[in-house]
Amino acid sequence: MTLLVLGLIVFFGVHLVPTSEPARAGLVARLGENGYKIAFSIASLIGFVIAVTGFVNVHGTNANVQLWTPPVWGKHLAYTLMLPAFILLVAAYTPSRIRDAAKHPMLAAVKIWALAHLLANGDLAGLILFGSFLAWAVYDRISLKRRNARGPLGDRRGGGVNDVVVVAVGALLWAGFLFGAHRLLFGIPLLG
Repeated sequence: MTLLVLGLIVFFGVHLVPTSEPARAGLVARLGENGYKIAFSIASLIGFVIAVTGFVNVHGTNANVQLWTPPVWGKHLAYTLMLPAFILLVAAYTPSRIRDAAKHPMLAAVKIWALAHLLANGDLAGLILFGSFLAWAVYDRISLKRRNARGPLGDRRGGGVNDVVVVAVGALLWAGFLFGAHRLLFGIPLLG
């Protein structure tokens, strides 16, 4: 459980920096814009890998206390919710009308992902991991309104063709995770 919490502290510590304009500006002044982005990405990835490793290591052990028994429909609803989560994840990096309508599709995807996983899991490690991401995504969305940030694509816009691409790629990712990638990456099979 310690590794999970340590990874979350690193990941969210890094992600809290942009919510403070003076902290971000100070790091950009020291590292340069590209240096800041590289350091941010590397530290984020390290924190994420540590958190996921900690979660996978504790999942299914006695250290991971079952807090509640999720309803049977929770797993099915989680599978369904993950489809729009994957579509929004792709929209975060593709100029499209879907991205424009969602405003901050990455945070919307994280909120849906976290909620879906909270519905399907009733263990302590799941509550810590997914609850933390849900709380952070809500906080960051509120923060973005104050900061007026647009995300990785800035003000680039896209049309209907990109909407089709976003939905198709998102659906392919969803199917890939449902039918095997989740087991390969996290050791937890979803079907079968």
